[in-house]
Order: sequence, then structure tokens, then C-alpha cells
Amino acid sequence: MGDLVLLESEVGPVLAKLQEGGVEQTALHNHLLRESPRVLYMHVAGRGAPARLAAAVHAALALTKTPFGNPVAAPAPAAPLGLDTTQIARILGYHGKVNGGVYQVGVPRAEDVTVDGIAVPPSMGLATAINFQPTGPGRAAITGDFVLIGTEVNPVIRALHDNGIAVTALHSHMLADSPHLFFMHYWANDDALKLARGLRAALDKMNMKRAG
Repeated sequence: MGDLVLLESEVGPVLAKLQEGGVEQTALHNHLLRESPRVLYMHVAGRGAPARLAAAVHAALALTKTPFGNPVAAPAPAAPLGLDTTQIARILGYHGKVNGGVYQVGVPRAEDVTVDGIAVPPSMGLATAINFQPTGPGRAAITGDFVLIGTEVNPVIRALHDNGIAVTALHSHMLADSPHLFFMHYWANDDALKLARGLRAALDKMNMKRAG
């Protein structure tokens, strides 16, 4: 499971190559609005020998501008982020980590999720993703996706809208998940703590696993 980030011109060739290699597509969509260049996200699923699946994905990515090379070196110690991450974590109720100059928070759902009858952990892309990128003193751009069941979709939309956070996409990622999940992408650029409070209002509409 996962998604490939593609230019529009890459979608057709990559889809054909994945099908040839036995890797299926489960969704194709945007995450954001007005980004440049325009990119689409192709969600994939496969089952079988890991080496065969890896080779199929590699062959598809070779048709794109995705760079290949040596493994990335260990990152240098993170520079100060310029955001009050302690306060953000307190507001959200969940702690995150700094990765590549972005404060990232993952929030798992409370219930178990299966795909084709197989239990799938939150680390396989089933946790709500929250990202804060500093854009100025005390300010941040936020993006990510909320992982929702159907009855949560509109309450979360209203919570985000009421707090100045734009919904940029709503779709499914999988074909045979239980419960069936929807992924709601969002965007805003504003005071970081104000945005954290808006995100918390949305999280409160969901069945999330409470932080220990």
C-alpha cells in the first residue's frame, strides 16, 4: 500500500507499467489546490513476493522524474523550528516530531482497520496526518489528511471551515477496507496556535485513539 506522487503526464505510463507488474490502483486524485507543478497521487496495492512488488514499483517510478540514487545520509541535527511545538502538542493532545523542517503529528483511529480481511496498522497510512511548516514568526502552513468514517465527514468539514481551514480534497484510498474510510485533505496558512485549535476542534469530532 502507498501512493506515488506524479505529474499529470506521468499518470498513464505509470498506470500501465504497474498493471503490467501486477500492482493494482485503488485511487487517483489531488491533495491540494493551486500547487505548481500540478501533481496527482496514485494509490497502489499489491500482495505477493516483496522483491517482485518492489521491482514493479521501481519500474513504474523509472518512468517519472522521481530521483534515484544512493540512500539518503542521516540528517543533520534539526535547526530551531521557530514554532512553539510544546504548545501545539498540548492543544492537539498528541505529540509529534520535527522532520525536514516540518512538525509532524500522527493520530491513529481507535478502531481496528482491515483491508481484504488483513489487519492494517496506522503506520500503513491510516493515521490522521498533521503537518506544520513555519512560514513566519509564530505562523505556519498546515496540510495533511483526516482519516474518517462516513458519519464523521461533514462534522469535520464544518469544524475546519469554522476555523478558517480549507478542505482541498475528499476521497477514499482503498477498495476493500473495513470500516470504509475517507481521507480529507486540508490547507491553511495562519497563526500556528490558532490553526492547532482548529485542528483540535476537528479531531474532537472523530473516534481517535487517545494519547497515553
